[in-house]
Amino acid sequence: MNIIERMKLDGKKALVTGAGQGLGKAFALALAEAGADVAIADINIENAIKVSEEIIALGRKSIPIKADIKLREDSIQMVDRVISNWGRLDIAVNNAGVSKLQDALEVTQEDWDWTFDVNLRGTFFCAQAEAKAMIPKGYGKIINIASICGYRVWPQFQSVYSVSKAGIIHLTKCLAVEWIKHGIRVNSISPGVTMTEGFVKEVLPIFTYKAPIAKAASVEDLKGALIYLASETSDFMVGQDIVIDGSYINV
Repeated sequence: MNIIERMKLDGKKALVTGAGQGLGKAFALALAEAGADVAIADINIENAIKVSEEIIALGRKSIPIKADIKLREDSIQMVDRVISNWGRLDIAVNNAGVSKLQDALEVTQEDWDWTFDVNLRGTFFCAQAEAKAMIPKGYGKIINIASICGYRVWPQFQSVYSVSKAGIIHLTKCLAVEWIKHGIRVNSISPGVTMTEGFVKEVLPIFTYKAPIAKAASVEDLKGALIYLASETSDFMVGQDIVIDGSYINV
């Protein structure tokens, strides 16, 4: 089979968290464009419904799911909904996350818990529920979305966010080693500054000042890595993080 055919996701059943807008929406549409049916999970059900309608317009199946991933029971119910509708889960993209620019001296316990409950604990329990659904088939792809902030100290204050993303990168490696025996490939993507809805324009000059490529990424710059990790062409990639940042972390 040629490489283009191996990249296709025809008939695959996918789930994307935080897919009601921004990068999650772009990832969901990319999976649909590659041939997958995609479940749209988001805390905002109205946004999830709109994205599902866009996917259906592409000729794929889609279901909107309201889920607050900081609640473990929501993660379980989210995956159960996919299985009850489609019978299996082949691809899961754990994209949902939160951030807050804040001096560490001002961080409260509530700020810490909110960030970690969504970004790290939420990612873990989503992955756990997804893996349990994939084990009976003996194959699956779990893709976690981290950040270059997991590698480098960002010039603006966001220590709690950065540490949560560093945790996702290491969590990815740990889960990958544990679950490859079940045929589940766990990998992650660490984007640099990316232009999406809600983009904080103040971070752009900070990023472009150092990044050799001197521009922010678009969602189109990230879709290829996602489809690679979701397809069989990446079956030998286990526990890796793909950094897409215009070489920001190298300078």
